[in-house]
Amino acid sequence: MARGTLITIEGIDGAGKSTLAASLQRELAARGLDARLVREPGGVELAERLRALVTDPDIDVSPRTEALLYAAARAQLVAELLRPLLDGGALLLLDRFSDSTLAYQGGGRRLGVEQMRILDEFATGGLVPDRTLLLRLPPSLARARLGARPGGAPERPDRLEAETDAFFEAVAATYEDLAAAEPGRFRVLDATRRPDEVLAEALAALEDLLAAQPAD
Repeated sequence: MARGTLITIEGIDGAGKSTLAASLQRELAARGLDARLVREPGGVELAERLRALVTDPDIDVSPRTEALLYAAARAQLVAELLRPLLDGGALLLLDRFSDSTLAYQGGGRRLGVEQMRILDEFATGGLVPDRTLLLRLPPSLARARLGARPGGAPERPDRLEAETDAFFEAVAATYEDLAAAEPGRFRVLDATRRPDEVLAEALAALEDLLAAQPAD
């Protein structure tokens, strides 16, 4: 059986990754494609527990510890879920993956992109997405979206959402560098557009991969 397909969705907090991921899954189901949607960090029990730790705003986590916790969560997700599914030919949608570590910890935390790449390759065993959709959005607009929570009082931001403007500027710039370095894997989407327009752009960016998928 041929290896499955791994599609990842990246971008700064507030760019609309989760919205796009859910919309993509629904659209693919309408086309007869069974796409498994997984969030990161998370997806399996151990990774979800680590997610709760690393995002808790009441816990002081050093940058290196943060990077190691994300790597541990990803290592478990790959071993327990992603590789078995891919070996079985599955189509996977991931809300964040390795590029988040490179951008957030490598760029935002200034731990170094190449150092984080080495750590991530160890954690994933060298698993690389077939396609990465990067949602491009100015950090100032992303922060405004995060603050515009519907339904009354705003939610308390997690550890990363509460970071400074300078942090998110560094993360966004690192994402741009990553996309420029791997144009064959990345497709950059304009996240300032309406959600339906972003979805259409994403589907166009995935058309070659989707055409090769067997329908149910």
